Amino acid sequence: MRIGFAYNPTFAVALDLLERARRWCDAHGVERWDAPAGDPDMLGQLLPGSDVLVVLGGDGTLLRAARVVATMDVPLLGVNLGKVGFLSKAEAHQLEPVLQQVVAGDYVIEDRMALDVRLLRGGRDEGRRSFIALNDAAIVRASQARVVRLEVSIDGSHLATYTADGLVVATPTGSTGYSFSAGGPILDPTSRNLVVTPVAAYLSAIRSVVVGARHAVRVEVLWAFDVMVSIDGHEEVTLSAGDVVEVRARQQPVRFLEPAGAVPFWDLLREKAQLLPS
Repeated sequence: MRIGFAYNPTFAVALDLLERARRWCDAHGVERWDAPAGDPDMLGQLLPGSDVLVVLGGDGTLLRAARVVATMDVPLLGVNLGKVGFLSKAEAHQLEPVLQQVVAGDYVIEDRMALDVRLLRGGRDEGRRSFIALNDAAIVRASQARVVRLEVSIDGSHLATYTADGLVVATPTGSTGYSFSAGGPILDPTSRNLVVTPVAAYLSAIRSVVVGARHAVRVEVLWAFDVMVSIDGHEEVTLSAGDVVEVRARQQPVRFLEPAGAVPFWDLLREKAQLLPS
């Protein structure tokens, strides 16, 4: 058994939890390594040959690690540090018992759909950039309080032209995040769909729609003073009029490790919703 630990080095609670994890692994003869979740190069070097990557932190820390894991066949296990933590399967006080379950094989693997996101400058393939998202790709206005105008199509069929603050294309996993805040539905995290949700759209008859995983969503910037595409809320790229963002379901899933006895998603959703400010 070889276990990796990804953590947020700026969070004191995460560093304390990391030290507990190190001591437990050493006491039980388990090979281990650790790296900051925000260092994709180091994670990429250490991940091969690992049985699981345990992420010590909130959803933001897990999303950073997930974009690296998405290209490798290593399951993720999130250990929450007292925040809302929709993506985590264990709480900090459960660390040692959960590690024992991992070593004993007392868990199941849950596949989650991710996104392949392509940025086409001027709508052309030349100089395109590609990204992976576990939660969402959001095409939104940046620092200026001005709306953007976006044309959205699905497999070449025109869906709508939005004058709005932006648009979110989310996975089922990300349906509890930005998309939900903008009025989108919550999906079962193991389903394979894309949720397309405009943000504060002006006089639009078409709100959030759910698209099958075999379809591609194309978003063209028709007009904007200040707009960007945000990948999982962490990687941001400035856009210009004429730029296109294409979003597809990624074939290779991100695998989540779920220890036996973990709280089911719908119970977790209810419990976490009670922690949110009203």
